[in-house]
Amino acid sequence: MNNKEKVVEHVAGMVVDMANELENNPYGVPVGISARHIHLTSEAVSILFGKGHSLTFFKKLSQPGQYAAAEQVQVIGPAGSISKMRILGPERSACQVEIAYSDGRTLGVIPPVRSSGDINGTPGVRLVGPAGEITLDKGVIVAERHVHMSPSDAKWFGVTNGQQVKMVVDGPKAGVMEKVTVRVDNSYCLDFHIDTDDANAFLLSQGEKVRLVK
Repeated sequence: MNNKEKVVEHVAGMVVDMANELENNPYGVPVGISARHIHLTSEAVSILFGKGHSLTFFKKLSQPGQYAAAEQVQVIGPAGSISKMRILGPERSACQVEIAYSDGRTLGVIPPVRSSGDINGTPGVRLVGPAGEITLDKGVIVAERHVHMSPSDAKWFGVTNGQQVKMVVDGPKAGVMEKVTVRVDNSYCLDFHIDTDDANAFLLSQGEKVRLVK
């Protein structure tokens, strides 16, 4: 078998594998588990880490342009604290602390389930960094379940931006997660975002596939 025939055979095998996956799991969506993290404004970064400081890239995240920064801070609530909470970049227009509901018990706050950016009426906490500290009067949330997808993904699944769908989980802790909001944008990659509480409840791992049901 010459090199050209080997390449053809390899490509044919890949096509067959993809076809089998689509046949067996046509609505498979990879899971992205979001651990507790913080979004900061440029001003907050300067206060916590020093004037003129910029976030340091640590590793890229599933969505283009988003990354985990090397910087971490202590988060202090009315009942307790969590050390070394990761900052995500780039900087945003408002500070936001995204935690699991179980983290709220540690801190002594009751975080509502909200869409990112919807922080009015949410509890606040104190952030302590190596150069200073900030007291937030709002911004602590449990992020709602949501699935990122491109317009072509949305067309494939037959859904629209803002629509709510269900995600079916197979396996030993099988079940259905409801009220999953679809977010569609040209910059998005297909990814189902849940927090660590949901991941633990359904025994899900990073990148594992779940099924979308309208």
